[in-house]
Amino acid sequence: MSDQDHDDNIYEGPSKSQVKREMHALQDLGKRMLDLGDEQLDALPISDTLRAAIVESRRIRKHEARRRHLHYVGKILRSEDDPEAIERGLSAFVAGSEEHTRRHHLAERWRDRMIADGDRVVGEFIEYCPQADIQHLRNLVRNARKEAEKQKNTGQAKKLFRALREWIDEAEQ
Repeated sequence: MSDQDHDDNIYEGPSKSQVKREMHALQDLGKRMLDLGDEQLDALPISDTLRAAIVESRRIRKHEARRRHLHYVGKILRSEDDPEAIERGLSAFVAGSEEHTRRHHLAERWRDRMIADGDRVVGEFIEYCPQADIQHLRNLVRNARKEAEKQKNTGQAKKLFRALREWIDEAEQ
């Protein structure tokens, strides 16, 4: 075996073109993340640094500044532990958007029924989602009902919705 044959078998890492392709793929992933809402961002396994960069990008309006910021988001994505998990999470939002919408509407219906009918519906929900914290749920329902009676919006119905949505997601996964 000659020295030439031996040198041909040495792996020198990815080519410059491959590195660029991977960089562009991460920038595309970052671009898709810019359109997500807060609830969807919270569901993704991302670092606080990446989350802050994405939130920051929402206030940037100038084209060139957005382009530069997108490069920054791509750079942060390169240092993330598992970009594939982020990609899977984004794909689930797209592929599961019908499922996401169905769960959203289900949580809304439960919330509205609980505010209207109280403890009877809470019992039904506990049968549907046994992992739900009964005391916390009853407290949320009581606060949301008081809010509805006083016809003031203090955010209690929204807190109830968020908790219901979380428990429904846990039950159906």
